[in-house]
Amino acid sequence: MSNIKIAIVYFSKYGHTRLQAEAVRDGAASFKGSDVLLLDAAEAVRRIDELDAYDAIVFGSATYMGNMAAGMKSFLEATVTKWGSGKWKNKIAGGFTNSSNFSGDKLNTLQGMMIAAMQLGMIWVGVGDIVGSNEPGAESTVDGPGPDSLNRNSASIGPMASSFGVRTPDAPPAGDLKTAWNYGCRIAEITARFNP
Repeated sequence: MSNIKIAIVYFSKYGHTRLQAEAVRDGAASFKGSDVLLLDAAEAVRRIDELDAYDAIVFGSATYMGNMAAGMKSFLEATVTKWGSGKWKNKIAGGFTNSSNFSGDKLNTLQGMMIAAMQLGMIWVGVGDIVGSNEPGAESTVDGPGPDSLNRNSASIGPMASSFGVRTPDAPPAGDLKTAWNYGCRIAEITARFNP
């Protein structure tokens, strides 16, 4: 099996999404033969041509006012240089987000990143964890899955974390970070299938 190269590009204002990005990185790095690069969005704009050599690019952004953060939007707008040339066509893509509430309209952020990836001809990977799979029966209680639960936000497009205004490192909670770790591992596994 050849080595695979995965880049994780994220924007985080308060550090919550950075912790998610680090969990995605660590999950991807746990896959044998993976080489993982973690870049904040501003640095990624400056180094955008380096990303041409990567097999997968995962996007991460905090959700503000029901949409992706301006820093991530700036990075995605910079990818127009890759659109016309098809440089990122058939690369694996994925995305994750964090907000201060369970919803916060995080779906809009993930959809925005997914649409950008589709514009670039990339292949999007969703979450592999079923909500609360590590807490059997949690779905049958009025409280639902707790903070240690996998995919407690019940996301399919990409991991969602909820921090509720709690400062890092106490948020995002363990279940949200484990979901991000699992996602990184899933991205690596699928990338390896497409790059034998």
